Amino acid sequence: MRDICPHRGMPLSFGRMRGDCIECAYHGWQFDHKGRCKEIPALVSGSSIQTDKIGVSTYPCRERDGYVWVFIADPLQPHQSIPDIPQLPLPSSPYRMIQISKFVNCAIDDGIIGLVDPLHGPFVHQSPLWRTPASMHEKTKTFEPLPAGFRMIPHAPSKNSKPYKLLNLFYGGSPTTTIDFLLPNQRFEFVQCGSIFVSMRAMVTPLTDQQCRIYFCAAWNALTWIPFSKTLFRYFGNNFLEQDKQAMERQAVGLRYKPALMLLDDADEPTKWYYKLKAAHLASVQTGQPLEHPLKGRVTLRWKS
Repeated sequence: MRDICPHRGMPLSFGRMRGDCIECAYHGWQFDHKGRCKEIPALVSGSSIQTDKIGVSTYPCRERDGYVWVFIADPLQPHQSIPDIPQLPLPSSPYRMIQISKFVNCAIDDGIIGLVDPLHGPFVHQSPLWRTPASMHEKTKTFEPLPAGFRMIPHAPSKNSKPYKLLNLFYGGSPTTTIDFLLPNQRFEFVQCGSIFVSMRAMVTPLTDQQCRIYFCAAWNALTWIPFSKTLFRYFGNNFLEQDKQAMERQAVGLRYKPALMLLDDADEPTKWYYKLKAAHLASVQTGQPLEHPLKGRVTLRWKS
């Protein structure tokens, strides 16, 4: 429900549960799960105020992958049906799962571009377990269009990433990685080595014009025998996101001046696709015409990272 009490504007999230109702922390107004006011303690008997005529806006929600997903309808599409919730790929169970989030002081588009950018790893994610500038080499990746995004098709993981080498060392075979980006804000990475998998999703959601939040979720059935593997995964994942946060917030300082950007050809092509996809989606919503996808088929890109 909307996090505002209609009485004095107090956020209802500061309140508490009273049975099946949430009670406002300021004057004790109570609302049920449909947003209907059920109790106003200050009213005297015989009051003409009808509490059942008072309410708070509510939104459909559903829990999945450790998150509560809320659907807020687009005013431009008043009859829009509730879309399916994108599920983290989980081919088998049991598995372990973590969720991490970070507040980031940057605009939503700049945060999302950080998700699709394939070049910053050796410079932003400084770690003996990850890549270094000295390990950079030429890479060739093939992309294909998805209905609301694009996919880096299954490929061998980067040779200069030590976590992937661990999978090969302990489980043999040839790991593959598939990376998807889906509008409006989701990046999926799925690593598989036989029946072993690591499935990850990163999302960026806006809070204000210049603040957003990164959500990271990961599930895996690999290396579960390592003591405290969940704690270790959370530790390294938290450090990884903190490095992304620092880079995005530093970039935001320069972007305040609205400089002209020099986007490279292949290396920055995913960034260009994001902007074109976003514009195509908005045009499709406004005109009712099918989305004009910037990718017409498979495309192979080359860069060094």
